[in-house]
Amino acid sequence: MNRDSAAGSAPAFRSGFACFVGRPNAGKSTLTNALVGSKIAITSSKPQTTRHAIRGIVNRPDAQLVLIDTPGLHRPRTLLGERLNDVVRDTWSEVDVVGICLPSNERIGPGDKYLMGQIAQLPKRPKLIAIATKEDLVTPNRMIEHLQAIDAVQAELGIEFVHIVPVSAESGTNLNELADLIIAELPQGPAYYPDGEITDEPDETLIAELIREAALEGVRDELPHSIVVTVEEMRLREGRPEDRPLLDLFANLIVERDSQKGIIIGHKGSRLREVGSSAREQIRKLFGTPVHLDLRVKVVKDWQRDAKALNRLGF
Repeated sequence: MNRDSAAGSAPAFRSGFACFVGRPNAGKSTLTNALVGSKIAITSSKPQTTRHAIRGIVNRPDAQLVLIDTPGLHRPRTLLGERLNDVVRDTWSEVDVVGICLPSNERIGPGDKYLMGQIAQLPKRPKLIAIATKEDLVTPNRMIEHLQAIDAVQAELGIEFVHIVPVSAESGTNLNELADLIIAELPQGPAYYPDGEITDEPDETLIAELIREAALEGVRDELPHSIVVTVEEMRLREGRPEDRPLLDLFANLIVERDSQKGIIIGHKGSRLREVGSSAREQIRKLFGTPVHLDLRVKVVKDWQRDAKALNRLGF
């Protein structure tokens, strides 16, 4: 027995980075939010919702886990798509653990195998954990089939999962167990962020994403990729009592064509009012402050394919 053990010293502090990867709509953002305990990444049924590597921080007495939510790896059709894939691959090379999200209600397909094959080719391969997401959507028998399929992929692709875990971000099944398993694979080291922080995303980025999430709901299939939001100004309104603050936000909702602008605005502005109302409520929950949102719709022609426009928009 060593001296530290004999003295009953506290376990060593662990800290490090992990990311969730997977095809679009594999449950990565929902899982990140559930583990962090707060909404830092937007979720939607629309593919390619996540457009940045968003960092969420899980603080424990003996560890700090920094989770990086990445865009879904996909076959790019635009310059934006190429840059999002670059974000994914850059993140892989920086983390200690990669959680590969494989939805339990879907078969493992060529897209999943392509993604895992890409990770297998990394010069410095992180620890890999297979996560069978959306456990709440399948029967026990179907889950057994899915876990067996995940196990078989290891031999097929020549990779090794240190763990295979079924989870549900919606019901909370195995969330704590997943966090424990990831943290156990992290190196010993100091915390990267002050205790209590849950993300290092700027407020403007979080607000822009919440507005985009509201705009994504109910729109046509071709429109989600064309939507981006910029926050032009945010400030607390002057002259308000301290116990009744009001956050003034001025934001632009940008699309690529005039026809898309009409869809977002809706008949006599009805759709835009719905977007604004939903976004205000989410922003109020995030900041704990009532919000006045001035939301304008602008057209930036073919911004997804325009390198200068992408640079201006932060991609």
